[in-house]
Amino acid sequence: MRLRDLGVIAEAVLPMGPGFTAITGETGAGKTMVVTGLGLLLGARADSGAVRAGAAQASVAGVWVVPSRGAVADTVADAGGELEPLDDARGELYVSRTINAEGRSRASVGGRAAPAGVLAELAESLVVVHGQSDQLRLRSAAAQREALDRFGGQEVADAREAYTEAWELWRTRAAELDDLTGHREQRRTEADELRAALALIESTDPQPGEDAALAERADRLANAEELRQAAALARAALSSEDDEPDVTALAATASRALERANDPELSAMVEGIAELGYRAVDIAGRLSAYLADLDESGPQELAAVEERRAALAALVRAHGTLDEALEVWRTGSDRLAQLDDDDDRVARLTLERDDARAALDAAAAALTASRTAAAARLGAAVTDELHELAMPDARLEVVVGEAAESAHGRDEIAILLAPHPGAQPRPVSRSASGGELSRVMLAIEVVIAGTDPVPTFVFDEVDAGIGGAAAIEVGRRLAQLSRTSQVIAVTHLAQVAAFASNHLSVVKTSDGSVTASSVQALEGTAREAEMARLLSGMTDSDAALEHARELLALAG
Repeated sequence: MRLRDLGVIAEAVLPMGPGFTAITGETGAGKTMVVTGLGLLLGARADSGAVRAGAAQASVAGVWVVPSRGAVADTVADAGGELEPLDDARGELYVSRTINAEGRSRASVGGRAAPAGVLAELAESLVVVHGQSDQLRLRSAAAQREALDRFGGQEVADAREAYTEAWELWRTRAAELDDLTGHREQRRTEADELRAALALIESTDPQPGEDAALAERADRLANAEELRQAAALARAALSSEDDEPDVTALAATASRALERANDPELSAMVEGIAELGYRAVDIAGRLSAYLADLDESGPQELAAVEERRAALAALVRAHGTLDEALEVWRTGSDRLAQLDDDDDRVARLTLERDDARAALDAAAAALTASRTAAAARLGAAVTDELHELAMPDARLEVVVGEAAESAHGRDEIAILLAPHPGAQPRPVSRSASGGELSRVMLAIEVVIAGTDPVPTFVFDEVDAGIGGAAAIEVGRRLAQLSRTSQVIAVTHLAQVAAFASNHLSVVKTSDGSVTASSVQALEGTAREAEMARLLSGMTDSDAALEHARELLALAG
């Protein structure tokens, strides 16, 4: 991951890698900015305050190694991005995010610009982030329910999916029935109006385009005398029944004259003149038919046309256009049949709703049963983990109680903790200190990882509020978690960092900034010196160095 102009970090490159990566450094060196940068790559809200003072924008870029097929690859493809192939099963996913000083941000996924929401969608499949705010989130009922469901594995997932399907079906049937019974009067009124409209359309029997054709016919009939004179004059000019010259006669004269000239060029024009004569005769015939039609028409037809237009106009006023009236005729019968079937539909929907409610009750009971069984196992497993995390007398219980019905079931999940012998289990929000809550959270993740592994865990000072033996056990559990997932932890405790397989140190330069050369992968004596600093604040103390070597040997 590469960070540039983010917080105090001018530029930093962090080689993460598999296993457990610990990130340490002095206070204010920018360790938390690493988590902030990762959050931006995961679609977190852009904050202009994260841009380094004096910089125009901050940027974060990273590379994930992901499966070539599955949810992540599908999301990338849907966003128009691509994976860079590594082998047959894996590919590299390049993602980036920039934020300018005004707070606007841009993101890219697989080489293509994408909304930040795509990053957030990818995050659901890639990472679980735990910081101080996430410890508080663990206190919420929703987060506790999600933790139990993750631990419950496929059994709970199947029960929850069945419940969700039953819930949606019941809601759909209930909503349909409520709508039907709540609008009975409106539907009766609609049926009566539709029945009258269909009767009027049927009696009128309109034809497509009839209103336009009648308008044209009425206009012709209203101007019959003027049209008759124009057509008669045109016909006489083309083909006169008297001895007056007309186009036909003139064309024939022209043709004969050219034929007598006996000139090839003039002879070539004879055919064109003949065609002109044929066309004149054709048009004259059509004009004769037109005049005959006008002669047969009269005031009686005009009155009939206007009467028909008035009938069609009534349909247009009722429906907007004649085409819309015809559409009502086409679909109205089905709609009227549906409206007239309301009583039978109410009976059918009532039965379907009741059946859906019975199925929902059964699905809810099955979900509660699977959660209750999982809760017992989760409580026992986390309790064992807490004993290993220097809380030997702690007992954790996961209680499944009744809650208002929702899309998630009818269960209220409560994680209770009894930190001391004789103490009654109480909600973790009231019974756990900050350090205890950190360990509870870690214990839950370690246990859940056995049934629902996550590709990457990020812990921001999960060791806050603890030390000594408890810190050693936290480090040990993070190392255990890294056997199945990538683990990245920002820590200030040597006891935790000792168990990392990859130790990065963030160091400020003399001017207070962090540059690429200030993020170092520590090994050998350099790692011992950083461990000594974490232990005592001094890198050259013989006692601290000896203690650092002991921790590294213990972790190894």
